[in-house]
Amino acid sequence: MDSLLFYQVLLGEMQLREGQPGAAFSLLLDAARRSRDEELFRRAVDIALQSRAGDEALNAARAWRSAAPNSLEAVRTQLQILGAMNRTQEAAEPLAGLLALTPEADRGALMASLPRFFRRSPDARATATLLEKVLQPYVRSGAHRATARSALGSAWLAAGEPGKALALAREAAADDPGAPAPALLALETMPRLAQAESIVRGYLGRPQPLPAVRLVYARLLAQASRHAEAIEQLEAVTAQQPDVAGPWLTLGALHLDLKHAAQAEAALRRYVELAERGSRTPAADGPEEREEEREEAANAAGLSQAWLLRAQAAELRGDFAAAEAFLARVDGAGNALEVQTRRATILARQGRVDQAREALRKLPEGTPEQARAKLMAEAQVLREVRRWRDAYNVLRTGGERWPEDADLLYEQAMMAEKLDRLDDMERLLRRVMALRPDSQHAYNALGYTLADRGIRLREARELIVRALELAPGDPFITDSLGWVEFRLGNLPEALRLLRQAYAARPDTEIAAHLGEVLWVSGQREEALRIWREGRSRDAANDVLRETLARLKPDL
Repeated sequence: MDSLLFYQVLLGEMQLREGQPGAAFSLLLDAARRSRDEELFRRAVDIALQSRAGDEALNAARAWRSAAPNSLEAVRTQLQILGAMNRTQEAAEPLAGLLALTPEADRGALMASLPRFFRRSPDARATATLLEKVLQPYVRSGAHRATARSALGSAWLAAGEPGKALALAREAAADDPGAPAPALLALETMPRLAQAESIVRGYLGRPQPLPAVRLVYARLLAQASRHAEAIEQLEAVTAQQPDVAGPWLTLGALHLDLKHAAQAEAALRRYVELAERGSRTPAADGPEEREEEREEAANAAGLSQAWLLRAQAAELRGDFAAAEAFLARVDGAGNALEVQTRRATILARQGRVDQAREALRKLPEGTPEQARAKLMAEAQVLREVRRWRDAYNVLRTGGERWPEDADLLYEQAMMAEKLDRLDDMERLLRRVMALRPDSQHAYNALGYTLADRGIRLREARELIVRALELAPGDPFITDSLGWVEFRLGNLPEALRLLRQAYAARPDTEIAAHLGEVLWVSGQREEALRIWREGRSRDAANDVLRETLARLKPDL
């Protein structure tokens, strides 16, 4: 640095300290242009950004690129500024430059990150068009074809074009069947287009797929109530990575939902062992210490969830003392309602229903949300001990207070059905459909109730088909459709649908339906096996008990 340049830089910094960022920026940018020094360009950009002078920062970044055309940092800086200013339409040239400058080994990772980089753009379609233009050379040929197609597919999915995304995922998977990127794109697309699932399954069928793909797939399966399939994926992950804690917690929760108490306990014990082994006491200050604090908080939340789930598993076994011991270990800071609900359930199961309700009512309700949560918890406890009328009255009170709450109305409708108040149930469900037209549960509940009673079967089928359109593959809705086909006399179709539902989620109620259709179809040995499986999970299930009492099989 010669004396003139030194003086210019020093003067610019002094101007900045005196509150004249515009003058400081001009001096430092001029010094950067004359010296071609990247550090000075970086400083000029920083001054402009701190002053919220976006255009000046962009001009400095462009000058930096002109002076150092092979600088990755310069082109990245230009792109970041364009992104922050939502000027996506100007990003094509620097983005193409960045891809060209990036080493071959890192180019695929850069392509994969592009949809996330532009996710805040106000015009998702413009972003997809931009990426299509920039990535076209890599889509046509080269080692990164699958990654480029997958990145482009993510952009088109964000732009509301799931069909284009699916087509690109298929092409990418054909280009490189062992690449995870097409499978990840297919997972993004699955909630909108069920056909994308075949791409995911194809990838997972290959040697050594990424555990992350299995985990995302398992989460989507669980969200679709396809618990048996989700468990299969999680068991593969835990076999591959037995010392990673998170999947064990999810696995335990899914087993518990299927009333597999022993399997749930085993998975949850493993989670607790790993989580407690990995817990640390955070230090007092600094970014690393703050990260440790966040990890510690997440670890504590996971352990609290594990103790709650273990308490539920103990309840399933009828071991109320063990359940209470597990609840005592839950961190009460953010789990007071859940803990008290479980304690109330234990009391209610022992016949102390009034005491259970009183315990819930004593909880504070400083906000309307807390009051609503308490009311729902009380209804849940009453429902678990089959106090249908009391649960209905509690929910009706809530409906009067929150008349537009679709969840409250739905729960009240379910209790009306238990009380055989069908007109009331239908009125409530129709109201839910009006408030929330995408509520598949409301369509399914009304359709199933009509089918189960053998009335308005054509209308029942239309309602259930609508529910399945809203939630493709949902095993409970598939079960309803199978049941209405059975009521309509379509035995082969009923059997196909009920087998599909039971394979996805071996629920006791689905077992009751599948067993009955098998029984009527003459496949009685299989019917007996299915019923025994259902009874082993939940012998108290009302639908199974009614089915067995009516058909009187020799179990």
